[in-house]
Amino acid sequence: MTLIQFEYIVAVDNYRHFGRAAESCFVTQPTLSMQIQKFEEQLGVVIFDRNKQPVVPTDIGKRIITQARLALNEAKRVNEIVNDEKDGLNGELSIGIIPTLSPYLLPLFIHGFMEKYPKVNVRVEELLTDQVVNKLSNEQLDVGIIVTPYKEAGMTSIPLFYEHFYAYVNHREKLYNMPALRLEDIPNNELWLLNEGHCFREQVLQVCHMYGEHNGRFKYESGSLEALKKIVDKHGGLTLLPELATLDFDKSSQSRLKKFIDPQPVREVSLFIKKSFLKQKLIEALHKEILEAIPDYISIHKNGEVVKWK
Repeated sequence: MTLIQFEYIVAVDNYRHFGRAAESCFVTQPTLSMQIQKFEEQLGVVIFDRNKQPVVPTDIGKRIITQARLALNEAKRVNEIVNDEKDGLNGELSIGIIPTLSPYLLPLFIHGFMEKYPKVNVRVEELLTDQVVNKLSNEQLDVGIIVTPYKEAGMTSIPLFYEHFYAYVNHREKLYNMPALRLEDIPNNELWLLNEGHCFREQVLQVCHMYGEHNGRFKYESGSLEALKKIVDKHGGLTLLPELATLDFDKSSQSRLKKFIDPQPVREVSLFIKKSFLKQKLIEALHKEILEAIPDYISIHKNGEVVKWK
């Protein structure tokens, strides 16, 4: 058995498709299939059930793939040890970031990071939180930028900053004339939400203590904070927004933002990594660059009530 064979079976497990797995390994599908079949013959077991689509590992295959991931990770560690000893600031850094952070946080730091570390190739994927965690577990990402607390075995978080929740209220609503809001002021039947799967949706439900269905003739849920803002502008009602999403608001939009009275709800944004993570110096550089890029008025210390969601 070889590390190449380990790489091929892990790729098939990741993509659940021999063709896409071969592309990810930069080999032809016949080459990848032949090596996996040879590996199965050497072991005397079947690793993948090829009769199912998408292809799935057998029970013994799952155990073998888990061990292959461990072996590949330990092999990578040798190179990472060498890189860290030299300077550690080269190679590839793969980042997963959630949709309610990506359009607002990424532009603040990514250009500066790329300029400061020209030998680093950065790959960024916008994913839901559970997808980020799953890819971290499968060694498909180096680091996630997500909202915490989030408990997952073998994972740890490095807090970056804490951003406040704001209510964004249509000018025709009664709440528009209030200088600050209490959480109990939020009318559930006028609140626009993100789709299920977004951690920010779950946090909004926690903040508003709302778990039932909306009342009303028109129900709209979106995957975009910008879409929710526009619905509020045109249709009425209100939504909740994280602080970073409000940075570029014009005066008209700023007038529709309402703070909450103390203790103000905040969300904790963190780097999320495996406890046995590689590329330590790159992660440290990313952490430093993000902290330097965020506006001074966004606190790097907990300054409100952190809203949990998981």
